[in-house]
Amino acid sequence: MAPVTAFDVVGLARSLIDIDSTTGSEGPVVRWLADWLRARGYTVETQPVEGERVNLYVTLGDPVVVLSTHLDCVPPFFPSRQEDGLLYGRGACDAKGIAAAQVGALEQLRASGETRVGLLFVVGEERGSHGAHAANQVPPGSRYLVNGEPTDNRLGAATRGVCRVKLLARGRAAHSSHPEQGESAIEKLVDALVALRTLDLPLSPTLGATTYTVSLIDGGIAANVVPPYASAEVNFRIVGPASAVRAALEPVTALVEIEDVAEVPPVEMMTVPGFETAVFPFTTDIPFLSAWGRPLLFGPGSVLVAHTAEEHVHVDELRAAIGHYTTIARTLLARDEA
Repeated sequence: MAPVTAFDVVGLARSLIDIDSTTGSEGPVVRWLADWLRARGYTVETQPVEGERVNLYVTLGDPVVVLSTHLDCVPPFFPSRQEDGLLYGRGACDAKGIAAAQVGALEQLRASGETRVGLLFVVGEERGSHGAHAANQVPPGSRYLVNGEPTDNRLGAATRGVCRVKLLARGRAAHSSHPEQGESAIEKLVDALVALRTLDLPLSPTLGATTYTVSLIDGGIAANVVPPYASAEVNFRIVGPASAVRAALEPVTALVEIEDVAEVPPVEMMTVPGFETAVFPFTTDIPFLSAWGRPLLFGPGSVLVAHTAEEHVHVDELRAAIGHYTTIARTLLARDEA
């Protein structure tokens, strides 16, 4: 891990990336960053989440604007490397590079004497948003929350939500030499998954069509046994209320049981002049940080490479994000003063 002396966004990003912080194991990166920020004179408070997992709340004064992102990453971990103007590594764009750029913006603001901007770094965004839920119980009174996710340095006008369900098929075990004596849960599940393709799912003029991914499948007990159970998790990216997706799933209930796993509503966000805006199909911690102020969404990097084996961010885009976050914060502060 390369040491960071004077502020260097790439150096800080690489230091964060090189600490494995797969969701649930964020403790080491949180402790490292807390020590790094305290050594620079920031006030760093921890917010308990679960066990050793904590959020970091970083201030110089009473913040009107809070820049926020997450420090956990999806598996598998792989360390940083820099090639041809790109910074690679797990978290390069989702979202440790973003965290480094937000620190850089706070450094710039502090150098100009501005103390009304803070940072919130949460854990658990990639699965369950546990850190955001915990943070929302202790809001600081800020008026604006600028959430960081890879948006190609564009402001997000809206994001889709999530409706994640589990399809449960039940059958009856039997020796596979006499399949007529059993009832295959896997075949029921396959029929249900095929039926998904025929459903009329909700549409939105702003967010487009509801999409889905069959993301996990499990079933059976042995190769020579008619499977008595099978399940699949299906992740819908929703453009309206989750209840509309559940209503569309009604025909599938004749084949399998449906359990609710997770729900995140779609969100519309404020923007400020001077930035390109876009609508994004992913979801964020924003719905769970409602007490932290009016939300904005912005960050360097592309979601198209997040969660992949080639996750990266353009170094120039990462460096530019420092100025962009600073500009957004100053614009919001000026609006608050008006």
